Amino acid sequence: MSSNQRPIEAGIVRDFKVNLSYGRYLQLDQVLSAQHPVSVPEHHDELLFILQHQTSELWLKLILHELRAVQRQLAADDLRPALKGLARVKHIQRCLTEQWSVLATLTPTEYAEFRSFLGTSSGFQSYQYRAVEFMLGNKDHRMLSIFDDDPAARALLEAALAAPTVYDEFLRYLARAGHDVPVELLQRDVTLPHRYHADLVPVFVKIYENADANWEAYEACEELVDLEENFQLWRFRHLKTVERTIGVKVGTGGSSGVNFLRKALELTFFPELYAVRTEIGAVGA
Repeated sequence: MSSNQRPIEAGIVRDFKVNLSYGRYLQLDQVLSAQHPVSVPEHHDELLFILQHQTSELWLKLILHELRAVQRQLAADDLRPALKGLARVKHIQRCLTEQWSVLATLTPTEYAEFRSFLGTSSGFQSYQYRAVEFMLGNKDHRMLSIFDDDPAARALLEAALAAPTVYDEFLRYLARAGHDVPVELLQRDVTLPHRYHADLVPVFVKIYENADANWEAYEACEELVDLEENFQLWRFRHLKTVERTIGVKVGTGGSSGVNFLRKALELTFFPELYAVRTEIGAVGA
């Protein structure tokens, strides 16, 4: 009769006095001891709430890591690895969006049991999330003051504010490749948010209508659209999770909650890449 066990092979490492173990490599003692519920008495569901946000921050750290590499690669006219990086970011975004389904299992009654213990802490204060927004084009210098008490976070955001965005680097790449990108976009103040520029749309029309001759640029355009769409899906899922959990209550960080999150859906990173869709195949074009 089967023991329903598999043998532990002789070659499997057992001695970690010298050898590097999985736990030490990942510093699991620190990672797994970083969850400290503050509710009194401790509420069962607070661990879910903490882990949801901690894992989101880890994924955001990886997104920042990948987007910085994409910026460098675009600046070096190295488009293929930049496309690989954007594809990886898209997969990370899907993980982040799916995580909301786990938090959505937290009912309004369960959340109310520990929400008051959160004080003024809020996801609004996620400096990594703000840095991702800055790197993609939604720059807002007013956000810096929220991090005056955290010099490292503020420094990270100041660097992202002062640097060209992923879209800036892409447009510069296109210009170097011979596309007629408006010069004012190439020389714009990169500390400001990108705003829609009608003269850029014809550049993308030519790329889309001559995809075979501009395949890599064409593919990059679609990768960027995927990225923005994923970001908007994340924002929407965030909004709906908050709505089903606290309704229209004011956020713990002082925002209007759902109403504030809804306004974020109006923000865009790459407006010309959406505008081009109206032009392609239009009568008289």
